[in-house]
Amino acid sequence: MDKNDNDNIKQILQLKQRFLLLAEGKEALLQLISETEVAEQVYNSNAIENSTLSLEDTEKILLQIDLDRFINERELFEAKNLARVVEYINNKASEKRISIDLILLLHKNLLSNIRDNVAGRFRNDKEWVRVANHIAPNPKDILALIKEMLVEYHVRDDLTMVKRIAKFHLRFEHIHPFVDGNGRIGRVLNNYLLIREGYVPINIKYIDRSLYYLAFQEFDKNGKTKIMEQIVNRALLNSYHKRLAYMEDKKIIKLSEYAKTSKYSHSNLLNKANRQTIEAFIEKGVWKIGA
Repeated sequence: MDKNDNDNIKQILQLKQRFLLLAEGKEALLQLISETEVAEQVYNSNAIENSTLSLEDTEKILLQIDLDRFINERELFEAKNLARVVEYINNKASEKRISIDLILLLHKNLLSNIRDNVAGRFRNDKEWVRVANHIAPNPKDILALIKEMLVEYHVRDDLTMVKRIAKFHLRFEHIHPFVDGNGRIGRVLNNYLLIREGYVPINIKYIDRSLYYLAFQEFDKNGKTKIMEQIVNRALLNSYHKRLAYMEDKKIIKLSEYAKTSKYSHSNLLNKANRQTIEAFIEKGVWKIGA
């Protein structure tokens, strides 16, 4: 393990400890933060899958406000269904261990009224899928591969949580067990596992999509997980920084405003924020910081 890995582990654990020390008595605030993040999680996850909905569109749909433009029925259900799945995970992840039945239930809820004929089941013998240049495993091997993936996740508790999540997510997407909805289910499963282990949920953002795809290429090519670890690590830091800013009752301002009184320029602060070397976070597409 190199120095950067050690530094990342130390940073995550320190933030987790700060969070847990402050969490008691702030359940209502944390619930409010989770609720306000649902639309962002739905927007980003669907946008990664080429949805045309903006964050504003997604918020209006979830608030049952009419849009001022036409959207197709699939995108409407994609937003509503994924929101229900995200909310289910936020409320139920602590109650039971991840299982095949749970994965199938989440998938059924995700694709309900979209593709009911494939919702809640793995690919069958004739259903082969390709993602870019990767041909997913033979459908007949899916059940065994999913079982193996779950066992590996549970027995490799010697790894850091970031490494466990990165490996789990990459393996799940490599298997691509469903005809449709693999990416969105894979990303919500990340949060199911994180919440169960006492961490905060993450939001893999659309703006990181190119790097996200590179992570799959790296894994498919040589089995390495470094890029996905980087993505998960930064997303986890971002999530902790946001919650701690609210929990510590800091004045939350835009990073551009913070730059006016900082010794660093706005561009320098943005660079630090992107690397998560300052306690900044993205909220509704805007970099902010607790000052």
